[in-house]
Amino acid sequence: MGFNNRGGNSRGGGGGGFRSNNGPREMHKATCSDCKQETEVPFKPSGDRPVYCRECFQNHRPPKRY
Repeated sequence: MGFNNRGGNSRGGGGGGFRSNNGPREMHKATCSDCKQETEVPFKPSGDRPVYCRECFQNHRPPKRY
């Protein structure tokens, strides 16, 4: 029965959010605040907040609540 086509969303993909799919993201070089390794991030670091590499970022995320 017709439960799979809610609202007529023809974009596909799913996920929601605000990021448009205009090709590859512009990446910016940064130094991880924890391990001091060079990494790339999808935003331009301003210098007033710490920047983490992928591994260190996982250590700073709050635990998921279910």
